[in-house]
Amino acid sequence: MKKELFFDRYCGQQFAALVEDGKLAEFSAENERRGEMVGNIYKGRVTNVLAGMNAAFLSCGLARNCYLSMEETYTDYTKYDGTLVETNAKPLGLKEGDELIVQVTKTSRGNKGAKVTTHLSFVGKCLIYLPQTDFLGISRKITDEEERGKLLKIADKMRTRQNEGFIVRTQAPFATQKQLKAEAAYLKKLYAHMCETAKEASVGALLYEDEDLPTRMLRDSFGEDIAAIHVGDDELFKRLQKLVALRKDISERKLVKYTGARSMMNEYGIIPLAYDAVRPTAALESGGYLVFDHTEAMTVVDVNSGSYIGGTSLEETVFAVNLEAAREIARQVRLRNVGGIVVVDFIDMADEAHKAAVTEELKRCLARDKAKCNVLPMSEFCLVQFTRKRVGSEALSFLVKPCPHCEGNGHVHEDIFVFTHLRDALLDCFAEGHTSAIVDLNEGIMRKILSEGVFSIEARSRWKDKRVYFIGHKTYKEEYFTVRGENADILQLPDKAQILY
Repeated sequence: MKKELFFDRYCGQQFAALVEDGKLAEFSAENERRGEMVGNIYKGRVTNVLAGMNAAFLSCGLARNCYLSMEETYTDYTKYDGTLVETNAKPLGLKEGDELIVQVTKTSRGNKGAKVTTHLSFVGKCLIYLPQTDFLGISRKITDEEERGKLLKIADKMRTRQNEGFIVRTQAPFATQKQLKAEAAYLKKLYAHMCETAKEASVGALLYEDEDLPTRMLRDSFGEDIAAIHVGDDELFKRLQKLVALRKDISERKLVKYTGARSMMNEYGIIPLAYDAVRPTAALESGGYLVFDHTEAMTVVDVNSGSYIGGTSLEETVFAVNLEAAREIARQVRLRNVGGIVVVDFIDMADEAHKAAVTEELKRCLARDKAKCNVLPMSEFCLVQFTRKRVGSEALSFLVKPCPHCEGNGHVHEDIFVFTHLRDALLDCFAEGHTSAIVDLNEGIMRKILSEGVFSIEARSRWKDKRVYFIGHKTYKEEYFTVRGENADILQLPDKAQILY
């Protein structure tokens, strides 16, 4: 399988995409200032203890209070093989006003705050260090028994005190024993530094922050599996050059600086595919299609035959569509980063062998996902339930926002969606040879662009010899704009035109 990574940064966001055999497998965006919350460690204070739920809520300096289970005895490491610490430890005895150090395990969603744990973990390329959890585990993707035994012995020897542990990650077999020990020492230093910082920190302080999006994706990927790493930003390219030089398992020749005049993500056709990931329907090559319905409790996927009519019998036609749907569903839940319970309504089949084959195909394709998935057998109504552990935020969350006019029943485009489309249009305008661009757009969007410096990087670099004029309109919808190019030295503009920076 050919894998290519794409990284870019603009409009205050970092973007990352993974393309496998020409198909978009993963797409993520992250605010440069806020970053991804999962993995961050905060100093929190208990604000409320709910005895009936055996839970506490903590103020950690975030928008909403965080949720902590008072019965937790260890973090969930069920996707790794290992012996868990005995679970008869006393539950956390907390009261209002108590201060403690917690780590985010699940981001806030809707009206729910982030979920946190007191069992900290520090993630490296080959190891996960557990400073307060007596657990020794190894990835199930390492299947060679001799290799597993050797790696577990190495990890066990690196435990220097009680109640600490390690998890051996999938990439550990490609590292030397010296490299594993060096990584373990580094992770322990991170924990020690965090503890020192916590002594003087105030409640709500961020004590430890995980790596940014591009660094995490490279950290968690196999170097030899990657055919190319395309980077669309100069500063990001320099940072990744240093990281690749340190890693050694990725050839520096695979790191490619994009120099085209147009948007890199648009040039490679990634942005249109990412926008497809927030649409409720997904087309199948046969002519069938999937419908995704996200609810508070679960995600429901409906399989439809669409225009596909088959060629032999109804049962064979339905079986072919369901098989294709199983493969596409596995790709779509990964691309959309769907988490929690997923229920798939396959087209009704009568043949029990066909039902089993479709279920097995779904399991096989979901096994490629880094997130843990658990698939149940197909029911008599051809329904399949499976769970998927969400890592980070859904694709939906950074491309659309709730519509203010329908009380959250629908969505309108998020501001970053508009900024990105406008940036692409301006790049196209200048790539066609124009020296000036005149943009008619929504007045509110114009004010955000100017006040927040959305295009400040472009204005100082690739657009420094160009002119961009904004004309705000109160009657324009937020997502609507027009761009026209000009080459004249003197332009006739309305009085309300605003020049970019």
